[in-house]
Amino acid sequence: MQQLKNRYFGFRHGQSQANVDGIIISDPAVGTVQYGLTEEGRRQVRSSISSVNDLDHRALVISSDFKRAAETAEIVREELGADAVIYDERLRERYFGGWEGQAHANYSKAWMQDIYKPDQLGNGAESADAVRQRMQAVIESLEELYAGRDIILISHGDPLMILMTLFEGVAAAQHRSLTYIETAEMRAFN
Repeated sequence: MQQLKNRYFGFRHGQSQANVDGIIISDPAVGTVQYGLTEEGRRQVRSSISSVNDLDHRALVISSDFKRAAETAEIVREELGADAVIYDERLRERYFGGWEGQAHANYSKAWMQDIYKPDQLGNGAESADAVRQRMQAVIESLEELYAGRDIILISHGDPLMILMTLFEGVAAAQHRSLTYIETAEMRAFN
């Protein structure tokens, strides 16, 4: 990750209805059509992207197709005056299996499994290592397609945190030891 041809930024979606309801929405059949941004989430995204000084209309905006991420991406694209959003299913939320639709408190159960078994699925959830592999594949494909570009990856908390482990050179299991990316926060990865 040291000699990349592009600059990468992670941008977590703004506050969504699932955040407000305190439930896990990770199934694409639900997340791509429901639980979009709240009004506060829209405000967060506008505020966050308007505070960025070194990105402009030339930035590529690439997003998860989950409704909360797609709505975030459209706001980011509009604020920057960038070209159409590119959607990539590999940027989707981490699948949390049997915890789907359950309380946010269940995230910690998956995170504990990440520490001890980052390569295994528990309760049908996607493993940390599997998330890292798909997120790394996104970077590798973008490196083949582009050079000298600013690329904003709009995704979700866990996928972005796990991707950050790749840039930081630590194991996927250590994603919770990194500074968390809040809703509508953008972070430079390289």
